[in-house]
Amino acid sequence: MDERQNLIDFQKKIGYSFKDEKLLYEALSHSSFANENKKHRNSNERLEFLGDSVLSIVVSDYIFEHFRHLPEGELTKLRASLVCEKALFEFSKKIQLGRYIFLGKGEEMTGGRERASIVSDAMEAVIAAIYLDGGIEAARRHIMNFLPGDITPEHTTTFHDYKTVLQEIIQKNPEEKIEYFLKDESGPDHDKKFTVQVLLNSNVIGTGTGRSKKNAEQNAAKEALELMGYAAQ
Repeated sequence: MDERQNLIDFQKKIGYSFKDEKLLYEALSHSSFANENKKHRNSNERLEFLGDSVLSIVVSDYIFEHFRHLPEGELTKLRASLVCEKALFEFSKKIQLGRYIFLGKGEEMTGGRERASIVSDAMEAVIAAIYLDGGIEAARRHIMNFLPGDITPEHTTTFHDYKTVLQEIIQKNPEEKIEYFLKDESGPDHDKKFTVQVLLNSNVIGTGTGRSKKNAEQNAAKEALELMGYAAQ
């Protein structure tokens, strides 16, 4: 892979030119690639963390302004359906993001470019890179290229957001606090498994595993709901 050409092509694809291409370099670098090139590369995990928040605030602002009739709970569900792993994976297909990600050999051989967890994480990392390079408005323009033009509250039916359901139940008691804790991360880079615990006031109320941290968190919330006697729809 010609890394320099890869960066040039991707910037053309998204219609944004980076002032600091190192940010894009990092955003496209999966941990499997970074581990094979430790002296030269950081993975995109830190940028993914930031991009998740930038995406959330941009989408929150948009639906807050365009769905003034919806109560807070419905806005939360709508946002969740637009920023979940499944939605991000679909968004990424518009720019063929998978083909531009830098992957380690093992991940390349096992179809990492088509793995939703890898591509959706890279999508968030790219958002963060644009935000750091060009500010919130540049990030907003990039994100708005992907949001469906026909968003309706019915989008919430396409994604079961157990984390939001659990949060809505718990927040009825303001003194209660929900946290998610990464308990274990195992497996090679191309076949990771994450185990997450959900804690209520420091007490474990659910555990979940998944191929991504987001998926593991959803499964932990689902188990917590089931143990609390709620049907996880």
